[in-house]
Amino acid sequence: MAAAYFNSNQKDTIGLFEMFVRKLPKNRSYLVAAGLEQVIYFLINYRFKHDHIEYLRSLKIFSNVSDRFFEYLSELKFTGNLWAIPEGSIVFPNEPILRIEAPIIEAQLVETYLLSVINFQTLIASKASRVVEAAKGRSIIEFGSRRAHGPNAGILGARAGIIGGCQGTSNTYAGYKIGIPASGTMAHSFVMNFASEEEAFQAFCETFPKSTLLIDTYNPIKAVKIALQKGLEFEGVRIDSGDILSISKEIRKILDDAGCKSVKIMATGDLNEWIIHDMVSKQAPIDYFGVGTELSTSRDDPALNGVYKLVGIRIKSNNFKGNKYQTIYKTKKSPGKENFPGPKQVHRIIRDNTLVTDILTLDDEEVRDSNPMLKQYIKDGLVIERLPSIFEIRNWCRNQVSILPEKFRKLDYVPESFPVIISDKLKMTSNISN
Repeated sequence: MAAAYFNSNQKDTIGLFEMFVRKLPKNRSYLVAAGLEQVIYFLINYRFKHDHIEYLRSLKIFSNVSDRFFEYLSELKFTGNLWAIPEGSIVFPNEPILRIEAPIIEAQLVETYLLSVINFQTLIASKASRVVEAAKGRSIIEFGSRRAHGPNAGILGARAGIIGGCQGTSNTYAGYKIGIPASGTMAHSFVMNFASEEEAFQAFCETFPKSTLLIDTYNPIKAVKIALQKGLEFEGVRIDSGDILSISKEIRKILDDAGCKSVKIMATGDLNEWIIHDMVSKQAPIDYFGVGTELSTSRDDPALNGVYKLVGIRIKSNNFKGNKYQTIYKTKKSPGKENFPGPKQVHRIIRDNTLVTDILTLDDEEVRDSNPMLKQYIKDGLVIERLPSIFEIRNWCRNQVSILPEKFRKLDYVPESFPVIISDKLKMTSNISN
């Protein structure tokens, strides 16, 4: 497409693209926007290097493409604008998560990367938010790297998990790269390597005083009693299998009776929001939940259907005084895949600390007493907005979730509609755009 745009003298056309989600994954009543930091880094750094261009030249499909196009690619960089909803914000279907305004080739070439990063991290952050809500204040640790869809997904999944409300990750590299708390315990193989569970615990505690012991390799009740009898210093125990609810209650009593009320109990092992909600509602004495596969893969619905669509173009025109570009709104007419035309803004109205409604408008509309959600982060290829830390994003996310109407925070609520209103001007534009 870039070569065809170039060959047909379209490279100076300005493309307006928006990314949005048409429908939510299963069991979701909202999404948590995530991935913006990686998008910004990509936009300001992507380039076509010599070996990239030589590879493209070697492809048969490019055999008729002029040298001028490849020279153009060799100097290409992003010179456009980016608006986006801040990471950690709540979004609903058809609301733009981000908008790109750039020369058409620049805007088109970044599509796949943007969709990949935003779709994945938004999916995982949204799942993490549900898990955190289910825990009712108990800490959630992201444990999913081993089941994530590749090492990079493990890192970005850990990041998205923190945005959604997790307190830490078991992925040490994610801790190093992103600056998030990394923690872990031991594997069953460590315990099995020693002649006895007692020797395994002792060896671990000597290296890591006040550590967390994995107690269900053989018998969790017996394991806790062994650790207490040996007088080992440990701060927590982890249960990874069996009837976690009943085991945790029995272990809590053993620890309390031994004067170890400060020792924490952690649960892991194929947990999800429903299981956690059930255990919490039954007063399981669990302080931490480690959630892996279900979180890092969003197992109940493992793909987000975010799309990146052309909503308008700006072409050079001599017919407008003081403005050399004419804006033409665009909309897709395919049945079931229609979208609203034109660059848009989401105006969020909050009253009494509760989200009342979002009003989806054209970007030049003003709405009284509203909070415009899309902010400009890149102008003419340069970053103009400070990016928050991962912890600021997490705090913002928890705040955003807290102002949702109560029914949207319930695990079993599947909305038939959303608190989103379409402005009259946008409705009118939809009828006349081409």
